[in-house]
Amino acid sequence: MIVDNFVDYVKLSVKSGKGGRGSTHLRREKYVPKGGPDGGDGGDGGNIIVVGDSNLWTLQSFRFKKHFKAGNGGDGGGSKKSGLSGKNIFIRVPLGTIVKDSITEKTILEINEDKEEIILLRGGKGGLGNSHFKSPTNQTPRYSQSGLTGQELQITLELKVLADVGLVGFPNAGKSTLLSVLSDAKPKIADYEFTTLKPNLGIVSMSDYRSFVMADIPGIIEGASEGRGLGHYFLRHIERNSILLYIIPVDSKNVKKDFEVLKKELIKYNPELTDKDFIIAFSKSDLMDEELLEEFQNILKKEFKSIPFTIFSSVSSYGVNSLKEILWETLNQKNSYEY
Repeated sequence: MIVDNFVDYVKLSVKSGKGGRGSTHLRREKYVPKGGPDGGDGGDGGNIIVVGDSNLWTLQSFRFKKHFKAGNGGDGGGSKKSGLSGKNIFIRVPLGTIVKDSITEKTILEINEDKEEIILLRGGKGGLGNSHFKSPTNQTPRYSQSGLTGQELQITLELKVLADVGLVGFPNAGKSTLLSVLSDAKPKIADYEFTTLKPNLGIVSMSDYRSFVMADIPGIIEGASEGRGLGHYFLRHIERNSILLYIIPVDSKNVKKDFEVLKKELIKYNPELTDKDFIIAFSKSDLMDEELLEEFQNILKKEFKSIPFTIFSSVSSYGVNSLKEILWETLNQKNSYEY
């Protein structure tokens, strides 16, 4: 699967419908000289409703459509006929979408379930017809209510990527290259930092129809939790991944320190991320010959002890199949625990 034009942040203008006006009508029929009021109520304005859709992966559909307006309620009529309700507008979003007030930046709602529906803005209430205002002292009221106006709001949609495996690492660590090797995704790859400026998703296919979704998250730098680099813009995507795969190149000056910095930034951003299962994968093993690789493995066993790790090369394919199996087994273990 290839996800092009990934959009994870959009601003929209939404407005619910206005309620219809109640009718001011007096019953006039043959043989009924004083029929009294029979004005119907106005219809309610349409709602703005946010709906979760598991078939959507990005906010791409909002790239060119930024304004959503629900229908107005119809006016009431004679013979106590109520006006039609305004047409509801359904805004379909991927799972993991957060809706915020663009002005206050406060979170209004979050969609996490398929077909989950939450009313964002309710339409205006339809006005009452004059039939409601009949009283012993006023048998023929000649007034009714206007419908209430709809609500209007500027909102921001933010998507937290939902994936089985999230790739975490410094810029230029080899995350995008790994994703391109394991899946059909075609992320931008270049020999400079911050080549990846938005998450890339790919489906990793295995034998026996097995598969899982992998997300390439833009590179982290020290201070990202405080907004440095791409900061909070991409750290939120890590929250929605089932397990994390830390990618650290074998030519790093200090692999243990790199891992500790990455983990520290995630914890500072959200302490709950420490509960996620993780694996460390050391990339670019093709830069070492067999002797150096063996020596490097011995160092890792001492440095990381009980922490699960593996070594691979996206260029030579060394350890790639083994990495896929490790990820699959970890995912299955996690799912069985949750069950």
